Amino acid sequence: MQEKRNNDPVYTWLTRHATEMFGLLAALVNIQSGTGNKPGVDHVCRAIQLEMETMGFFCQTIAQTDHGDHLVARHPGTDPEKKPVLITGHMDTVFPADTDFTSYSEDDTRCYGPGTADMKGGLVMGLFGIKALIETQCPDMPPIVFVFNADEEIGSPSSRQLILDLARETSMGFVLEAGGLEGEIVVARKGNLSVQIKVTGEAGHAAFAGPDKASAILELAHKIIAIETLHRPDQGISANVGRVTGGIGPNTVPAHARAAVDFRFTTDADKTRLTHALDQIMAASVIPGTRTTMTWISQRPAMPETPVSMDLFTQIQSLGRQVGISVIPERRQGVSDANIIFQAGIPVIDGLGPIGGNDHSPKEYIVKQSLMDRARLFAHILTRCQPPTRT
Repeated sequence: MQEKRNNDPVYTWLTRHATEMFGLLAALVNIQSGTGNKPGVDHVCRAIQLEMETMGFFCQTIAQTDHGDHLVARHPGTDPEKKPVLITGHMDTVFPADTDFTSYSEDDTRCYGPGTADMKGGLVMGLFGIKALIETQCPDMPPIVFVFNADEEIGSPSSRQLILDLARETSMGFVLEAGGLEGEIVVARKGNLSVQIKVTGEAGHAAFAGPDKASAILELAHKIIAIETLHRPDQGISANVGRVTGGIGPNTVPAHARAAVDFRFTTDADKTRLTHALDQIMAASVIPGTRTTMTWISQRPAMPETPVSMDLFTQIQSLGRQVGISVIPERRQGVSDANIIFQAGIPVIDGLGPIGGNDHSPKEYIVKQSLMDRARLFAHILTRCQPPTRT
């Protein structure tokens, strides 16, 4: 193992610059960048742009009004005639501007803070993996398109088309979300649909309501039960009514009720069946005098495992063995921008970022050594992985 490291100029360079790597991670984590905090996300964007331009990347800021700006960074590599690879990572976190979880800390083995795992750690890892290739004058660095988006945590509404368009220009995609605790990288993800249901009824005094009261909550209750019957985890399908609101008090017939619903699925066929069933549920009115509307909040296509993605995974796994870093495949339940890249028809691997856990919680962390190991592995992926043949 030590011999492998000593003969690896990327490892040597990363070891010499470890303090800088962790310093950049701390600086980014200490910038509050919840999705709704545009000034904070834009601050992260400017800091990353400075780093990328120093490395020789051409940077383009995609200005946004409602959320933070996106950043597209391009590098010609050592052979500009090659088709570029796409790398993506998001600058926003789930933590709102008024959170108490705002600062970076570390101990001997872990780094803590908002975004360490999801996913500023991945951004720093990718940046330093590329920087190692540039600084060691690696002759095999491909052309790179690196997208830093600002709204992934809410479904990438303003960056979705940007990512999709850029993916179609590239040979393969790499997403730097956190890796699994056992060394997993992601070869498949479920798709998701998120909707909001709004029911309108007729208000009135509860004491005088007849048997035909047009209760919005009662109608919504029937729809919730119908939606939950779509939950079939044994088939890879989940349906969850996660939030319900309605009414103004116990002595008033509720005129309004709302529900937020999330679906997960493994194939496009599952998505088609779910949307058809949902349309039927919405169209059927159980309580006379009520009306129902449904709004799509976000959706991402499924990212099923394919022979092409497994070909790319096998190449990465082989590289990992050669440099002494173990990786295993994971079929992850959550969604990411990898789902969007898959839609473009190019092979994509996710979960290449540092190993971490407890993301979306005040206990979020990454394993310090994994930041170094994954940066090293990623550098080798960029220079040695070949785009699989698509069939």
